[in-house]
Amino acid sequence: MFVTALLTSLWVALSVWSGGRWAPLSRLAASLEWRPTAPGVSWSEARISGPGEAWRIRLIVTRLDPHQVRFRLDRAPGWSIDRAPEAALLAINAGQFTNGLPWGWTVTDGRLQNLAGTGPLSVGVAFDSSGAVRWLEPDALRDPRAQLGVAAGFQSYPRLLTDGVVPLPLREEGRGVDLTHRDARLALGQDREGNILVALTRFDGAGDALGFVPFGLTVTEMAGVMQALGARNAVLLDGGISGQMLIREGNESRRWRGLRTVPLGLVAISR
Repeated sequence: MFVTALLTSLWVALSVWSGGRWAPLSRLAASLEWRPTAPGVSWSEARISGPGEAWRIRLIVTRLDPHQVRFRLDRAPGWSIDRAPEAALLAINAGQFTNGLPWGWTVTDGRLQNLAGTGPLSVGVAFDSSGAVRWLEPDALRDPRAQLGVAAGFQSYPRLLTDGVVPLPLREEGRGVDLTHRDARLALGQDREGNILVALTRFDGAGDALGFVPFGLTVTEMAGVMQALGARNAVLLDGGISGQMLIREGNESRRWRGLRTVPLGLVAISR
């Protein structure tokens, strides 16, 4: 009961457009109309309203079954979704970066590229060749065995949800996380059924032309959004002007571009 009440409190300031009216964010999952784009892949979008500059936010969500798609990391200077292969069903920027390089633990094509970074709210996301997805704590990432069986993996921060619970530093001020800063957000999560959920926010207060403006949600509000989507585990990826997403829909593609290139992209391809 305590956890439910706590998470519900994160949603109080947010509303979702549902059924022709603004409704509580708890209606988010029910309001989505999923559009299949390939076996194991579908996407949807919603309008969210929050305080201040978050008064109009577009949320784009992709749901992927890791047993029907294969995830891989593309590591390259100046990566963007425009460099994603034609076979990509989804492409987003992955993890965080520093000095133009990927930050933290990184595995590409089964090979360890970067050692684990230090951070209490960081977490590793490991995609096994079998389709399993593992969420690895920082200490586990320092074990050489952590990369066994991993086809692609990266480390990011801050973690938004751990088994459905929002970490304490995202609920209380003064624990090392800025809880008031608003920005465009990109998050990756996983639901009870094992599906991967990717959520991108765009400012929706001035039309598509200004969707790239980095106005949006706080970290805590994004944790509430991921929980409302049904995620049990979730982590932020680099957002702001880096956040970007490509969704392939038949012969067409939908693109939400970022203003900055990144050193690491996550791509999903049909198995």
